[in-house]
Amino acid sequence: MLGSRVLLCLCTMTCCFTMLPTAGNTILHFGPCRISVSMGEIRTSFTAIKTNIDKRNLSLKSSDKCCIVHKVFNFYVDKVFKHCQTESSYINRKISSIANSFLSIKRKLEHCHDENKCLCGQESTERFKQILVNYEGLNVTSAAMKSLGELDILLDWMEKSP
Repeated sequence: MLGSRVLLCLCTMTCCFTMLPTAGNTILHFGPCRISVSMGEIRTSFTAIKTNIDKRNLSLKSSDKCCIVHKVFNFYVDKVFKHCQTESSYINRKISSIANSFLSIKRKLEHCHDENKCLCGQESTERFKQILVNYEGLNVTSAAMKSLGELDILLDWMEKSP
């Protein structure tokens, strides 16, 4: 009798300790599944990767920056925004607002491009080709929504670009 109580107590304590997060871990709930994850460690690692990528992307020559931005804005206006529709009229209006802003920027960049101030070098051409290859590898709607979801990368790059 005493042995079964001790065994029950040990089993209960073991179960409780396995449910407790370890130092710095977060318990994530996915329906009935619960897992302990070190989100801080994952975010720290991702931030290091993103910082490295951002530094590499900012290393374009000034004329290449103008060119890649011109091409990317054309890409968003001509391909992405046309295929971004959600069930939410509010979100659709926000997408439309961003699209209008991009159209305005695109027109301003075209003036610079037309005056040959925005020449395209090999590096910017290759980088843009890679964007197109990735985009065209997905179905149109999925690709457009993925591109919209990655807009923060472009916006951060534009703001950090000297």
